[in-house]
Amino acid sequence: MTSGTSPVSKPRQPELLGQSVVVIGGTAGIGLETARRARAEGADVILTGRDPDRLEQAARELGAQRAAAFDANDTASLQGFFQDLSSPIDHVMVTAGGPHYGPLLEMDSDQVRRELSGHVVLGLEVARNAANKMRPGGTLLFMGGTGGRRVGHGLGIASAATAALPPFTAALALELAPVRVNLIAAGFVDTPLSASLLGDRLEDRRAELRATLPIGRVVGPADVAALAIHIMSNTALTGATYDIDGGQQFV
Repeated sequence: MTSGTSPVSKPRQPELLGQSVVVIGGTAGIGLETARRARAEGADVILTGRDPDRLEQAARELGAQRAAAFDANDTASLQGFFQDLSSPIDHVMVTAGGPHYGPLLEMDSDQVRRELSGHVVLGLEVARNAANKMRPGGTLLFMGGTGGRRVGHGLGIASAATAALPPFTAALALELAPVRVNLIAAGFVDTPLSASLLGDRLEDRRAELRATLPIGRVVGPADVAALAIHIMSNTALTGATYDIDGGQQFV
């Protein structure tokens, strides 16, 4: 005989309740949106960024546990930041840095070194300094792109930098285990950085993507943030690259 009362569903447990999330480059775009989502899922959030004013605003909005203003490409500052963390952390997401577009033959060697350093060397320095601060099963999560698979005019250095990240991520996953290491490879994401790079061509680019992407819309920071939280919370995921581009690489 069955009861006339229906079972009471339990409230959903926040995905990151009681965990700590560091976002390197958390003052705008994907980094800020991921920090918002992490807070909504119960995490304590620590933000870094280069712009003190934007960092203060983001930290105040989120109720961040801590905020530190420095250039992530400054090795001494990055090292000092992690040394000053008094308690273990669960997740570190690296969103600092962005693509550089332009013909390869017009770039000088110092510029090329800076662009490559801003991806691979930054990731290595974060891994090196975060490793002893992270709890087993936590996540080191890098942001990259799908550009390494579709070379185009002016995309050479950005493609080279992003193509290096998947094997780099997989190797770190083996070396840092049981800390997990993963990579998000994004296509075009409608962020303030994208707006600054495209200028008055932004609306045309949005319209083009809405017309051609299989999903029929432009990928936004919230889409990437949702993927980031999933990677942080699913402890079976490590050493992998997760594409999020709305099908851009197929059209």
